[in-house]
Amino acid sequence: MTTTRQGDMVYRRTDSGQRPDSGAEPDGRDGQVAPPGPPAGAAVVVGSFAMDRGQWFARHRHEHHQLAWARRGVLAVRATGNTWVLPPSMALWIPAGTPHATGAAGPALFRSLYFLPERCPVDWSAPTVVGVSPLLRELISYLSDGTLAPAARERAESVVLDQLRPVSVATVQAPMPHDPRARRVAEALRAEPSDGRTLAEWGRRVGASGRTLARAFVADTGMPYGQWRTRIRLQAAMPLLAGGATVAAVAARVGYASPSAFVAAFRRAVGVPPGAYFAP
Repeated sequence: MTTTRQGDMVYRRTDSGQRPDSGAEPDGRDGQVAPPGPPAGAAVVVGSFAMDRGQWFARHRHEHHQLAWARRGVLAVRATGNTWVLPPSMALWIPAGTPHATGAAGPALFRSLYFLPERCPVDWSAPTVVGVSPLLRELISYLSDGTLAPAARERAESVVLDQLRPVSVATVQAPMPHDPRARRVAEALRAEPSDGRTLAEWGRRVGASGRTLARAFVADTGMPYGQWRTRIRLQAAMPLLAGGATVAAVAARVGYASPSAFVAAFRRAVGVPPGAYFAP
């Protein structure tokens, strides 16, 4: 195990390569993790560090409220049975005590804000997506300066709280099936979401009929195979869109015959088109 300082965070790299998001180790699977020590008088603490593609922080929780945000790249958060995929235009409010895991769909710069509950007027009891305006983005960077005068910090913290505004977007969930044959199909599609084989064709590969696989997907994921595959394709599309790829290029990469078909699927699943979701 190696202890390293990166930005204003201290973490320990475990053998699995995960980095708990403070200097403290999580105590077990659902352990408590403390944020970095706050400057004197601060009600909001900002932590900042880089994440590698596919890197996850194991399930943990905080005594503080948390705003999870990626300044660059795409952040994923799993909590309360849901998965949120967040471009830099969105962040997730995670109430104190909520078990969650955080990961990166690609290289990302993760900024985490921690709020002292006793000094925070926000009372959302469940994870809530908020929009990240240009002003909020700059305020987060401003508050990461540990040398701010207490009065300046207090004013900035008040504006941050004013900027926390919920946005209505759906989560892009694609739970993995438990059936070993259906899981082989799911893992192959996660690796190559553009694969257009039918369930009957997949069945010949994994040793099951198409109808058996269809029943397994509904039983294990709660959705038909076609809907599950759409979710996987949209999850794969998120980091590509966040990286600046065109809608046409992303649509072809994840298996859509046309950009319009991809945009329609994105809007149905998420609630807004890609351009609105990734707008700065």
